[in-house]
Formats: sequence, structure tokens, C-alpha cells
Amino acid sequence: MQHCCGCKHDGAVDGPMAVLKQEHRVIERVLDAAERIIEEPAIDRGFFLSFVDFVRNFADGCHHHKEEDQLFPMLEQAGMLREGGPIGCMLDEHERGRTLIRAINEYLDAAVDGDESAARTVRFATREYVALLRMHIRKEDDVLFALADQVLDPQRQAALMARFDHVETVDNEPGKHGRYVALAEQLHRRAFAGAEAAQSCAVKS
Repeated sequence: MQHCCGCKHDGAVDGPMAVLKQEHRVIERVLDAAERIIEEPAIDRGFFLSFVDFVRNFADGCHHHKEEDQLFPMLEQAGMLREGGPIGCMLDEHERGRTLIRAINEYLDAAVDGDESAARTVRFATREYVALLRMHIRKEDDVLFALADQVLDPQRQAALMARFDHVETVDNEPGKHGRYVALAEQLHRRAFAGAEAAQSCAVKS
């Protein structure tokens, strides 16, 4: 089965938490790129349009969709509390991230046109989003997913994997996930191309 991360998984071996963790690795590639490119003197409109597109269609449309519509409800059914617990915290952070992405999208054109206030907003929102998602991913990888593996029995895990597969094959159009995995790599190369070229020249000299 081809999942969002572009890797094949056997649900009986890896399980749904492994799928989500591997999607985190794809998202982290884009966070690395955004963190690097926001330090450039000018706001790169093309990069940030693609960045917003990736976040909305992969981080949200693929990854958070699996969590919010599949994983979290199943954890609640297994007895995990939403309010005051890790699920509520994760949902709050998802919403904070969406607010920051909306700010980037709203102020991007003005920032590119030379509005210094808009540029500061784009830079601030980008840095905040990167920091938020890095922290969020650590919480999920180290805490929430470990708890999920404890409270979800094999039958529930198998059912969750089947729901993930449905997201991949029915809810989203064919090839969408592969395109966004490829976009993540393109953004990473775009952000680090100059640094890699400089390093190559330094080695040659």
C-alpha cells in the first residue's frame, strides 16, 4: 500500500503509528526548507506559495486528516479524554498552525511588493509555524503515538490502518500524495541549493 510518505507499508508490520511518523519525516523536510529560506533578504513568493500549498494539502489534507478524523476519535472510543488531555492539546496546536498559515498566505503578496510590515508578518508567522510543528511532532512521536500503541488493541490498529488506506485510495485523488512528497523534496532542494553549491566549491578548493 502506497502511503502519503511515498513508502510502502505492511500494516501488520509497521502499523498506523509508523505511517504517521513517516509522514512527519516528510513534513520536517519542508520545515527545514522554510526555516532556511526565511533568512534570505527577499521573500520568495514562489517558495511560499508552494509551502502554503504543501501545508494545506499534505500536512492538513493528508496527515492531520488521518489524526483528526480517524486516530483521535478511535483513541476517545478507547477511553482517552479529549479535553484536558493530549488529544485536546494536539487539536489546539493544529488550529494554531492553520492560523499562522493563513497569515502567511494573507500577507505574502504585500511582502513581495515591498511592504516591510507584511514581510515581518510573513517571517514571524513562518518561524512560529516551524517552531510549533517541530514541538508538535516531538509530542506526537514521543508521547501520543506511544500511548496510542498501548491503548489500541491489534483489532483497533488494523481497523485504523484500513481507514488510513481509505483516505489514500478513496478520499484523495490518485497521485496526490506522491506529488506532495515530490514537492517536499523540491522545496528542500530549492532552499539548500545555494548552501550545497558553496560547500561543494569549498571542498574542491
